[in-house]
Amino acid sequence: MSEYIVVLTLVGLAALSMAWVPALLKRTIISYPTLYLLLGIGIYLLPFELPRPDPLWQEDYVVHLTELSVIISLMGTGLKIRRKITFRNWRVPLRLVSVTMLLCIAGVALLGWGVLGMAPAAAILLGAVLAPTDPVLAEQVQVGPPNEEEEDDVRFSLTAEAGLNDGMAFPFTWLAVVIAIAAEATDGSWIRDWLLRDLLYRIVAGVSIGFLVGRGLAYLIFILPKKTNFPRAQEGFLALSATLVAYGVTEMAHGYGFIAVFIAAITMSSFEPEHEYHTEMHDFVNQVEHILMVTLLMVFGGSIVFGLLNFLTWQGAVVGLLLLFVIRPLAGMIGMWGTGVSVREKWAISFFGIRGIGSFFYLSFALARVSFAEADQLWSVVGFIVLVSIVLHGLTASKAMTYLDDRRERMEKKLHKQEESVREV
Repeated sequence: MSEYIVVLTLVGLAALSMAWVPALLKRTIISYPTLYLLLGIGIYLLPFELPRPDPLWQEDYVVHLTELSVIISLMGTGLKIRRKITFRNWRVPLRLVSVTMLLCIAGVALLGWGVLGMAPAAAILLGAVLAPTDPVLAEQVQVGPPNEEEEDDVRFSLTAEAGLNDGMAFPFTWLAVVIAIAAEATDGSWIRDWLLRDLLYRIVAGVSIGFLVGRGLAYLIFILPKKTNFPRAQEGFLALSATLVAYGVTEMAHGYGFIAVFIAAITMSSFEPEHEYHTEMHDFVNQVEHILMVTLLMVFGGSIVFGLLNFLTWQGAVVGLLLLFVIRPLAGMIGMWGTGVSVREKWAISFFGIRGIGSFFYLSFALARVSFAEADQLWSVVGFIVLVSIVLHGLTASKAMTYLDDRRERMEKKLHKQEESVREV
């Protein structure tokens, strides 16, 4: 039996099971990403003839698989956000992608340099790839589809953060690459180039092109059919097409495609937000995202079996645990200082900074452009952190969100009773 047929069958079965597994696991504390990760480990322990995942994930195919998964997830993430774009409404996610993310990058980079003995470029790369939270694996703590009720602050903040920081971490990935390349340079021109090109131009290009694509599509979908006989869009696959167009055009213009896709999505969703077509588009990309996600999780499980964590030291494990239990929570609390969010919700937002597929993309992206002597160690540390994050956050997310929902409901009922008492008086 050929490897190709076996792979097709396994991917098909895994994707098929997604029709029931999420609903079944709602009754448990286990998340479906954890289940498919374990399934991948189990499959690669069986005597099947399967393509062997490289223990250190060959960058040429990992870049494209993870890239595709992230951009499709970013489109779905943007389409389901219903909150109007104002500074006040978005103050928490904006703090998270600026103050909190910078503190996380700095904290991990310092540990990479001081504890793991990495060169400055590799240490910055470690901080950059682990800074963004993941839009692919964070469904349990994100807002629901567009047709659900208004999102609460915790879910909205984590959803918007995951959408924004997958692009905002890119300049620091480029910084690590530029420093590694400039190690032999004698002048400081690379600093100017990074600031103007990688930090300023690429972000502006991503935001601008994403807005133009989203605005143009919103006009074609919602406005033009009302004014003329232009046919109405009816197929959900338009969202996938929009994802590829926004990403491709922006990348050809040397901007950040991740930012463009998310901006295009939230721009489209801001037009006639109650229109049912938003739900159709979201549902389509969400289904595609699930197929890619379960495939990547099983490959990740296989890479663990074949040695992805072989270069993990106890120091690397400590750094990973410090990020998840200390650096991210504290950085989150500092970033949200003075935002008016309750302490419990701040801790929830700070703790559930899930790491995942995006980190694999950034690392493989950087390693495909320049050789790092610490590449093996980087893969092992990042793989360990993503593994722990999937299991840890998968086991705790459901109960934490249920607790916050119940408490919010009790507070609303209490406030309602108080208002009624005031009226009676």
